[in-house]
Amino acid sequence: MDNQNKIFDTIIIGGGPAGYTAALYAARAGLDTLVLERMSIGGQMALTDIIDNYPGFDEGIDGFTLGQRMQAGAERFGAGTEYASVSSASLEGDIKRLFTDIGELQARTVIIAGGANPRSLGLDGEDKYLGRGVHYCAHCDGRFYRGKRVAVIGGGNSAVEDALYLSRLCERVYLIHRRDSLRASRVYHSALNESENIIQLLGYEAKELVAGEHIEGVKVQAVADGSVSQIDIDGLFISVGRVPDTGIYQGALELDGSGYIIADEDTLTNVPGVFAAGDIRTKPLRQIITACADGAVAAEAAEKYLSRM
Repeated sequence: MDNQNKIFDTIIIGGGPAGYTAALYAARAGLDTLVLERMSIGGQMALTDIIDNYPGFDEGIDGFTLGQRMQAGAERFGAGTEYASVSSASLEGDIKRLFTDIGELQARTVIIAGGANPRSLGLDGEDKYLGRGVHYCAHCDGRFYRGKRVAVIGGGNSAVEDALYLSRLCERVYLIHRRDSLRASRVYHSALNESENIIQLLGYEAKELVAGEHIEGVKVQAVADGSVSQIDIDGLFISVGRVPDTGIYQGALELDGSGYIIADEDTLTNVPGVFAAGDIRTKPLRQIITACADGAVAAEAAEKYLSRM
């Protein structure tokens, strides 16, 4: 059936854990459901090598496989998937209109589960050397640096996870963080301290890339005294947080100061019939399990909204 010539009960923007949980609950409730994913099933989750904090997998599971299983579960009840990017949206009124690279799509409700994108450092040459030594995904590109030296910039859970993963592949891993202590959860600290090839550079800030055709090093500045030194590396992995994918919703939905969609645990936005789930909304904890919870809540909210129409 031509998706451009029908009105769906709900269209879900984003094929990550929030999106496919919403699709599962919506389709299982009998709603005509379509998921739009612009890149790969599973979203950012698909880039994770081993997920060991999602219930039901006592030996862990890789993010790509978990994403595929979530999609299969939703499609078992009739949810559809289209690979498409949404460029703009008209969300007011009873019929919501989404403008995508495969044409205009319409739905009575929209669940936004687009997640967030990697945050850049803003270093000169960062974009130029993307893929030539500068990376944002250790699990995607770490294999290119087997037996080499790399650096990870960041101090949160993701940065430490990246450093630990890379330590199993690389000769040496420098973990660079501008504060004198890591923000990562304590559960990671013992593994980090036990690693023999991770060097923690706390209280240092990356200031300049050293490169020719490829990254050759990074200059770091000590926060305490301003002294600058160079670390010779083959690859640099940046893990300093994410930016919510909400650019097209500015002016249409209420966003907080960081750009996240303002929606409470009920996932309701300021526009009737539009819901926000997962990492894209304001929330205290962004994990796969909390994204899934959001998806279930959003689907139920959409069902209740439709029943009142």
